[in-house]
Amino acid sequence: MSEIKIYSAVVCPYAHRSRLVLQEKGIDFDLIEIDLQNKPEGFTDISPYGKVPAITHGEHRVWESAVINEYLDEVFPHPPLLPSSAIGRAQARIWIDFANTRFVSAFSNLLRSPDPQKQEEAKHELYKHLEFIENEGLGKLSGEGPYWFGESISLVDFTFYPWFERWPALKNYRGFGIPPEFTRIRQWKHALKERTSVQAIAHSQEFYIERYAKFAAPVAV
Repeated sequence: MSEIKIYSAVVCPYAHRSRLVLQEKGIDFDLIEIDLQNKPEGFTDISPYGKVPAITHGEHRVWESAVINEYLDEVFPHPPLLPSSAIGRAQARIWIDFANTRFVSAFSNLLRSPDPQKQEEAKHELYKHLEFIENEGLGKLSGEGPYWFGESISLVDFTFYPWFERWPALKNYRGFGIPPEFTRIRQWKHALKERTSVQAIAHSQEFYIERYAKFAAPVAV
């Protein structure tokens, strides 16, 4: 039995984040899949919010994906997934916060809203966030490297990537693909897709299109 247990749900992008970190670090773990529509008795003893991901590490429990990921990076420091400098770590946390408070909500609003006007507003907002990532994030921090901070993969990359793996569902149901002018984002996504840790738990476009059908109706033709 592994020292780490992660409580996950296959469709959940937040749980996907923490599973990517576990894979990247080569940490042995037990995966416990939770049916979020039929949560097992006692699950809130592990995850007080009743959400995934949550982990147990021996006697300890940690929940919230961003907190889990920093915990894993501290307790299992090799390979490190945060920059070594204080300013680098601050920049990483800024982008993780941007993902959690701005990017993810725009993605979710576009996918879930049944109102065409609100969908257009969400498209505009999401486009602005992609533009900000392209220019202020990857354009200024990655240099010639493939990842957010250049040659080294980081928690920031794994924080954003699950939504990009799910992007085919957004394109299928809302007609919003990643605009071609965002070349740095496209290169970054390709680099992430090639990593062994990402491929180990990747799912197909069809998988996400099928799983996300309940959240959105197809674009009217």
